Amino acid sequence: MERQICGSGSKTRNYLMKVLVTGATGFIGNYVVNELLNRNIDVITSSSDLSKAREKEWFEKTTYVEHDIHSNNIENLFDKFFKPDILIHLAWAGLNNFKNESHVIEELPKQKVFLENLISNGLKDVTVCGTCLEYGMAEGELHEDMPSVPTIAYPIAKNNLRLFLQNLKNEFSFSLKWMRIFYLHGAGQSPKSILSQLQKAIDSNETVFNMSLGEQVRDYLPVTEVSQNIIKLALQTKTDGIVNCCSNNPIKIIELVQSYLKTKNKNIQLNLGYYPYTDYEPMKFWGSNKKLNTISL
Repeated sequence: MERQICGSGSKTRNYLMKVLVTGATGFIGNYVVNELLNRNIDVITSSSDLSKAREKEWFEKTTYVEHDIHSNNIENLFDKFFKPDILIHLAWAGLNNFKNESHVIEELPKQKVFLENLISNGLKDVTVCGTCLEYGMAEGELHEDMPSVPTIAYPIAKNNLRLFLQNLKNEFSFSLKWMRIFYLHGAGQSPKSILSQLQKAIDSNETVFNMSLGEQVRDYLPVTEVSQNIIKLALQTKTDGIVNCCSNNPIKIIELVQSYLKTKNKNIQLNLGYYPYTDYEPMKFWGSNKKLNTISL
């Protein structure tokens, strides 16, 4: 099919499919959009802030549709977004505080309305990004058939959205893929993340870096690989349901920090134990990537 790229006005290009990416201006969204463009896919981008979207290098190469999920507009969203073949849903507010009850009270209901609108009006293929925190306090290697027992607001809301969409399949025919993301790192990440804080300390020529004892074990992937995994899951048609996005390579946080310093050829004194461990994460957990490794395009 042939579409005019929003903003370019100079040419048309041929595409095999149209993919809508919500939360396109976010950390992961930005990488997903650029990777889709590298694959010559017609990308429809959306966020609630047009001015921020204009700053992205992909803006002139995509069809951008400004939309606020929290609005009360009841228009046909499938039509508004130019009838996409596939949705990669990354939009979610309030990620600076996972414990805030607004995830359940305010965000979840709006998410349900938004996705049901798209699906009931014709969307047939949905990929949503969840979180490893949906597993709750389970330790060790986590795999997709384990129960979801989240303990705080953000993963509770995400898991409830997944269950809602599963039930919606009783009314509408659509493919549902749920990518459960573990930890990630890369340029543009939240300043609250440990590697962002470490890089800030490096840039500021700090001699001491405050952190926890660092004995907690986690599962990290670079955001470039995460975005590729999301796209791989979204574009294929054989695998659905929950899929872990992880490395299956457990690493202690202190080892992660030391490795990062080594790659930067920096030496900063680590003030271990300055921060306590979080109370909503198990001490040691990582993901099984067996299901992920079976997916191919």
